[in-house]
Amino acid sequence: MMTWKLDDMGLGLPGKKDLFIEADLMSPLDRIANVSILKQHEVDKLYKVENKPAFSSSEQLCFLVRPRIKNMRYIANLVNADKLAGRTRKYKVIFSPQKFYACEMVLEEEGIYGDVSCDEWAFSLLPLDVDLLSMELPEFFRDYFLEGDQRWINTVAQALHLLSTLYGPFPNCYGIGRYAKMSHELWRKLEEEEDGETKGRRPEIGHIFLLDRDVDFVTALCSQVVYEGLVDDTFRIKCGSVDFGPEVTSSDKSLKVLLNAEDKVFHEIRNEHFSNVFSFLSQKARNLQAQYDRRRGMDIKQMKNFVSQELKGLKQEHRLLSLHIGACESIMKKKTKQDFQELIKTEHALLEGFNIRESTSYIEEHIDRQVSPIESLRLMCLLSITENGLIPKDYRSLKTQYLQSYGPEHLLTFSNLRRAGLLTEQAPGDTLTAVESKVSKLVTDKAAGKITDAFSSLAKRSNFRAISKKLNLIPRVDGEYDLKVPRDMAYVFSGAYVPLSCRIIEQVLERRGWQGLDEVVRLLNCSELVFTDRSKEDKASSESLRLILVVFLGGCTFSEISALRFLGREKGYRFIFLTTAVTNSARLMEAMSEVKA
Repeated sequence: MMTWKLDDMGLGLPGKKDLFIEADLMSPLDRIANVSILKQHEVDKLYKVENKPAFSSSEQLCFLVRPRIKNMRYIANLVNADKLAGRTRKYKVIFSPQKFYACEMVLEEEGIYGDVSCDEWAFSLLPLDVDLLSMELPEFFRDYFLEGDQRWINTVAQALHLLSTLYGPFPNCYGIGRYAKMSHELWRKLEEEEDGETKGRRPEIGHIFLLDRDVDFVTALCSQVVYEGLVDDTFRIKCGSVDFGPEVTSSDKSLKVLLNAEDKVFHEIRNEHFSNVFSFLSQKARNLQAQYDRRRGMDIKQMKNFVSQELKGLKQEHRLLSLHIGACESIMKKKTKQDFQELIKTEHALLEGFNIRESTSYIEEHIDRQVSPIESLRLMCLLSITENGLIPKDYRSLKTQYLQSYGPEHLLTFSNLRRAGLLTEQAPGDTLTAVESKVSKLVTDKAAGKITDAFSSLAKRSNFRAISKKLNLIPRVDGEYDLKVPRDMAYVFSGAYVPLSCRIIEQVLERRGWQGLDEVVRLLNCSELVFTDRSKEDKASSESLRLILVVFLGGCTFSEISALRFLGREKGYRFIFLTTAVTNSARLMEAMSEVKA
């Protein structure tokens, strides 16, 4: 889809050089240029940018870093140490995805601005699969949803602009969320400035959706049960590849495996509920064995054809099959140890609003047993969002138990979660009695404006229960939900819950806009933050109108991707995903945590 040259990212230092690279840029760079390609461009040694000093003997140093202040200090310490030692070298700093003025200011303050040359690697779209693009900006979530830092708006707008220059204008654009709105506005300005690039072109993509992650925290906080989501939760998929350890490979070595549509075994099971995967793999193994057994009774010519045409493919399939069976066994062992069934049962109870006391007791036990600090936080956040905040008594009790169990160093994390709206305490004004008292005052007050004022204290809450009811997020099923033949997107959470983000997309597509969704938008606290930008569709073919680009700002989960793939198959759409990064519940909690693992 897209290609890069190393010179495009500014690695244009002729001669031997050492490359210092930031940890979270290693995986994206590896997808584009592995070590052997770097060696061809005369990169001698690779160093990781970290807190300890690095000793390089090269006369040329190249730094590939994110535009962060701490990275500038790291580079400044290295350059200034060389100055003190009377050593002269060439230094090049490459910022990815863009250079920020604040970074240049720090280099100037440190007195090295004239000693280094700066460049940008405008890397904003990494194709991870046939339908998945990532900006590989995991820090986006914390930067915006916690710190309120808007630095990445330009990066998002530039990525959208690049896509529209490649695939023509988007006839229908829908968005929800503050960041979605800001990114859309800046993107449109870029389009106006370069008017003519897409003018007159036939659109190839009919619809685009922009969604902020905070519109739907619930989905991201749930345990994943589709195969690809479970692999991510268990082994961590990084940049489309995963490291399978010896427990999966059945050898003493780990193996890095690329997970995409080219892996034929993975492609068939990635979107399946985990309960169906084992039976599929065992059937696949039997079919494979039957193909091997065909060798018996072959004459020399048939055997020659078999070896030259089929054997290599069968061996590759056998290797992949063994890996995925090993991964399933490893997941099963870990989940059995964690009593996964009980965990899922608690999550479903929280989503449905039943047995809240029992669920709270389960979370308390989870904390007391010190199962996992990240998992305990996740369950507390899920309880808080589904219940519109915790009642003060429960909030204090759970917080105290957590700090006693996992340590007081987590205190700042609670402050972060509160600021982001992930773990909140119900204010006295949110109790039923307080609401009733406000309503009784309104009876005698005829000024309509006062109604809004009276309920303003309720406006910043999650309202999950009301939204869930409005959009029918909890399916009502007679008998067992058939996970082998799913009936709706709820299968990605065992039939218990339809992802809110995916339901919103489904509803907007059906209605061709936000009409009739006013109440949902109000409950999402996004009345001022939804938009529809529609241009003439006369140039859009019926085929392009079936193609939909969904942009997740703040990360998306594999469960959401699987759900929308299912919707696409059911309704005849084809979805393409662009995300700031692929995320899951653990990554969200780690982004908010002040205690680094």
